[in-house]
Amino acid sequence: MTKRFRIIFMGTPDFAVPPLKALHKSSHDVVLVVTQPDRPKGRGRMVASPSAKKVAEALGYNVIQPLDIRSEAFEKQITGIAPDLIAVVAYGKILPKNILNLPQIGTINIHASLLPKYRGPAPIQWAIINGEKETGVTTMFMDEGLDTGDILLSSKVEIAPNDTSATLHDRLSVLGGDLLMRTLAALEASELKPIPQDHARATYSTLLKKKDGHIDWKKSAEILDAFIRGMTPWPGAFTFFGARRLNIFSARAVSMDADEKPGTVIKSFPDELRVATGKGALSITEIQGASGKRLQIKEFLRGCKITAGTVLI
Repeated sequence: MTKRFRIIFMGTPDFAVPPLKALHKSSHDVVLVVTQPDRPKGRGRMVASPSAKKVAEALGYNVIQPLDIRSEAFEKQITGIAPDLIAVVAYGKILPKNILNLPQIGTINIHASLLPKYRGPAPIQWAIINGEKETGVTTMFMDEGLDTGDILLSSKVEIAPNDTSATLHDRLSVLGGDLLMRTLAALEASELKPIPQDHARATYSTLLKKKDGHIDWKKSAEILDAFIRGMTPWPGAFTFFGARRLNIFSARAVSMDADEKPGTVIKSFPDELRVATGKGALSITEIQGASGKRLQIKEFLRGCKITAGTVLI
């Protein structure tokens, strides 16, 4: 009979949900779920629970939300559970050595890139922004570094030309659940040999902030298309029409010779917003203005005329 691992699951946002559900369907015993504390969200700043907490409670698991994972109280709590494994999926904090080394087998992490590429907090966004053709998920034994542990398994996926961070996130989270199950099965069968990462090949995905979504029209249309898709939905790509901020959700690169200064609106069809870039032009297809509504460009231009020669900044 297949051995059941006693597992503590640590995860917080939406990305952690498919792996948690995959564990729930398996023969393994999830003895505790650990998530970040409830926090204010949205414009109303209403306190909300993390996605992983909501799902874990719905599945009947015991959930804790420690304020300090370095506290003696937290260490005692999980030491008493005596887990075989800790599975970490986008928990949101770096775990100290005493917690990493507590399980008998080790602490496993699912990371949303093909390590050692795109270590760090925003691998999905940066893979799209940088025009990568493929990415994936990796399971590894965690150490004290930032995504530097020995690799267990990895699984690749193609990045589609129309992928946004949102669509790629959803595919990778499901893939992460599948890869976790494969990793646990291989560990049970003693078929895994952890592989040290080649640190010389490592790249890092820095944390994105709201200001990072500001469009630089001097870049090529192709690069800006990838930039907008990578920034959607967070932190969001934007430009300014005078003092008005315009949030750009989708666009397509147009191969053409544009003599206008980058950022200049080019004369085109009445229901099109075409903007000169450093190379080629960008046709904006979905936008949000001051009304707060996300609109197709045809609808937006009915209520907000942007004439040729206007410079977006």
